[in-house]
Amino acid sequence: MATELRQPVMDPETLIERQRELHALDAAFKELRRTTDGVPRARRAGLLAFTGSAGLGKTALVTEARAQAAAQGFTVLSGRGGEAEQSSAFRVVRQLLQPSLARMGEAELHAFLGSWYDTVAAVLGLEAKGPAPAPDATGVREGLDWVMTRLTVKKAPVVLLLDDLHWTDPESLSWLASFAPRVDDLPLLIVVAYRPDELPSEAVPLRALAGDHGSRPHDLALLTPEGVARIVRSELGETAEDRFCKECWSATNGSPFEAVELAIGLGERRLGGTDGDLTEMRELAAMIKGPGLIERLERLGTATVRFAHTAAVLGSPFSPQLAATIAVLGEEAVAEAIEKLRGARILAEGHGPEGELEFVHPLITTTIYRSIRTAFRTGLHNTAAQTLLAAGYGPATAARHLMEVPCEDRPETVACLREAARVYLRAGATEAAGRLLTRALQEPPLPEDRAAVLHELACATFLIEPTATVRHLRQALAQPHVDPDLRASIVYRLTTAMAHTDQLADAVTVAAEEARKATNPRVKLRMQADQFVWSMVRSDDQDSPARSRTMARLAEQLPGRSLEERYILGLRAWDAAMRGEPRRISLGYAEKALTGGMSWTGENRGFEVPLSVALVFLYGDQPRRAEALFDQGIAECIAKGWHGSHLAFGQTIAGYIRYRRGSLAEAEDVVREGLRIAGKMDGVVAAQWFGMSILIKTLLARGRVAEARALADEHAFDETPLNTVIYPDPRTVYAELLLAEGRHAEAARLLVAVGEWLDGRGWRNPAWCPWKLRLASALAPTRPQEAVGHAEDAVRRARDFGAASTIGQALHTLAEVTGGPAAVDLYAAAVDQLEQSPAAYELARAQVGHGAALSRNGRLQEAADRLYQGLEGAVHCGAEALAARAREELSAAGMRPLPLRYVQADTLTSQEVRTAELTVQGLPVTVVAKELRLTEQGVRQLLSRVYRKIGTDSAGLAGYLEARSRPHS
Repeated sequence: MATELRQPVMDPETLIERQRELHALDAAFKELRRTTDGVPRARRAGLLAFTGSAGLGKTALVTEARAQAAAQGFTVLSGRGGEAEQSSAFRVVRQLLQPSLARMGEAELHAFLGSWYDTVAAVLGLEAKGPAPAPDATGVREGLDWVMTRLTVKKAPVVLLLDDLHWTDPESLSWLASFAPRVDDLPLLIVVAYRPDELPSEAVPLRALAGDHGSRPHDLALLTPEGVARIVRSELGETAEDRFCKECWSATNGSPFEAVELAIGLGERRLGGTDGDLTEMRELAAMIKGPGLIERLERLGTATVRFAHTAAVLGSPFSPQLAATIAVLGEEAVAEAIEKLRGARILAEGHGPEGELEFVHPLITTTIYRSIRTAFRTGLHNTAAQTLLAAGYGPATAARHLMEVPCEDRPETVACLREAARVYLRAGATEAAGRLLTRALQEPPLPEDRAAVLHELACATFLIEPTATVRHLRQALAQPHVDPDLRASIVYRLTTAMAHTDQLADAVTVAAEEARKATNPRVKLRMQADQFVWSMVRSDDQDSPARSRTMARLAEQLPGRSLEERYILGLRAWDAAMRGEPRRISLGYAEKALTGGMSWTGENRGFEVPLSVALVFLYGDQPRRAEALFDQGIAECIAKGWHGSHLAFGQTIAGYIRYRRGSLAEAEDVVREGLRIAGKMDGVVAAQWFGMSILIKTLLARGRVAEARALADEHAFDETPLNTVIYPDPRTVYAELLLAEGRHAEAARLLVAVGEWLDGRGWRNPAWCPWKLRLASALAPTRPQEAVGHAEDAVRRARDFGAASTIGQALHTLAEVTGGPAAVDLYAAAVDQLEQSPAAYELARAQVGHGAALSRNGRLQEAADRLYQGLEGAVHCGAEALAARAREELSAAGMRPLPLRYVQADTLTSQEVRTAELTVQGLPVTVVAKELRLTEQGVRQLLSRVYRKIGTDSAGLAGYLEARSRPHS
């Protein structure tokens, strides 16, 4: 006759002395219900945490939360950490999200995930649509944010339950900790349970967040003697004696888990709860966990013990069929073992896929797993790995078990670990991939594979341990008979890692040595390109002129047929622009470099060369072409799920392009977004220094000097490291800040040093670094003749390059430092040049300057026209201080500013229009932010700018959009 598993009745008796926790759960559910159209009202508790040591009833509370949520019609997403599964990256994320996604058809799933599909495919166990990308950790987190947000809005209200948080894999935990602060903006309640003393560092933000939501985490207490007595009498009846119940409390130490298990055992033996039952009670209590549990298990028979051991190795929940295969047990033996283990309250039905089983409590799993003899446990892990592979579970699932098997010099183990690492890299789980590849090296791999494994390990550690990456790659280069293409990839990774660890000189040396040794012409060119890249990035390059001559000779011979040739041509274009060679030369090489294509995200290729080529067009007065190239690069990064440093660079320098063409407000927003992305990276990211330079320059152009100063001080901008070339040059930008503050002498000293550095390198183009122009302005008050000399030299250099914007800026500065009647014609010439350029802000500056000069020379009508033009341009650019100056000049000349002819509402960008459209649809800011891939603050800033431009508030937004969509009559 089958033994029926006794389950505690799910009523308040099973949660003795947990009224406070149950009340908190009930209150949170009531708040969650108060939602309208999927948009949550302000509420206090979006996250509940139940904490305590093992056996205090955390799982019971989570189970109660699941039952209540389901009864109230909420969507329930649940997951559970596992002690043995912590090395399985994103295991808990899959538990939470896969069941809901599995209910969608393929077309619905692709529509639901949208452009994030490929980024999160590997994380969620889906098949990528195209070549599998390798997203960065930031991209994966933002992709999962998008999935969770969409799922919550689609299935609201949602309750997310996570038991045994302390055993959650680090990747899932890091994502949940970053996502949880958004809970207040969504119809979502998160309930977590964990052991506080075992909580890993990745979960600390969650514990802090629970405190921010109205109360500290609910720390569960041991039961009182009265509580244990209630549990015992619920099974034995009210006749159980007080002394007996008190001894039950003593035997269990007030642990709810042990008290419930003991009470059920007492009931099954039909004990009465008298003094005569004490000995048997103590025996039962000893068998609930520890050695007593193992003794009880062993009494169930050899086959049952073997099945339980296998289950403990697999971890909860597990497939009984898979456990049977590993344990080599037939159907009858397995059925009997399951019945016995259920009857002994060791196994129960799982909450996962139908037919899965799990251990009744994590304490039982841990106790049984640790009781298995080491050699036998190792054998079970090894068999589990082979069985999982044969059953089609994939290398990542098998690899967890191989990590528990001693090294045995088996190539098949290395192959499995390498393939599992590739899966993790495609999921952005670089640390998990690194662990597997480190183990693969210990196996070890075959000698001919060692360099490739070291290279793969370096790819995994590249962004998190650059110093270790250098060590791995040096070892890889030292291996004999490395394939030339692999060697080139190793050198690229090595030199890049050296650059990231402030070893630029070593990076140049390595690339030069490899170029010297290379026999394959294509590989040799690639090594030379790497050498040129890191030489140009070095701020202390001592051989810049000679390198430029070498590059020029080499580029003349290259038609640009291969990517290696195009990289050399791109570097030649950049070098020509920096040196101030005629604009047609640098632009010609840039066009030639792009013929045939150049990816920003090519494998084992940096983005430095495509970025430099794009900037050649910027300095050559073709910002729209540069912007298109940057848009292409940013789109490539997003498509690959690269939302970290690559995207930060793209955003910040895209802001620089907007600054150069005079869209100052948009430039500020774009740069701030780039800085936000860079700020999420560990350590100092180079994009932050680029972004700070651009943002300070933009703030100065808008007249916000105090804000620029605060930003510079906050980030110690005057102490910018000089080991790497940054543009715009930070020291020159800081000198501009000093000039805006009237600190001319300090600015002059700094600019002289910049000039000595650049002239030593032969970089003479004021288009990229206008140090001579700023030096002229700094010297003008005290040494006017020197100031004019520097300005005239800058004009000559600008004419040598030939870009109208650069010539116009130089003439403008010359006019300022010259002064008097002679300045009028210089201003006019500056305006004439700038009108032929895309530099709208610089044109407005020159127009205002020209108008002021005309006014001072009594030519008031001409002055009025120029000042009105400058005022209109300044307002259009967002240069508030310049607009104020234009008004002051008009007022001083006795003229009133006319109404602006420019209708700002017509200048809404496509991004602003899309933001407005989504807002009018009633979508929450969180959803709009994810759709546009912006921060929530970024969305609010865009809306604020829209309201300013169209002259209305949110109430008039729909009407404006409707009117805007109608054809003009």
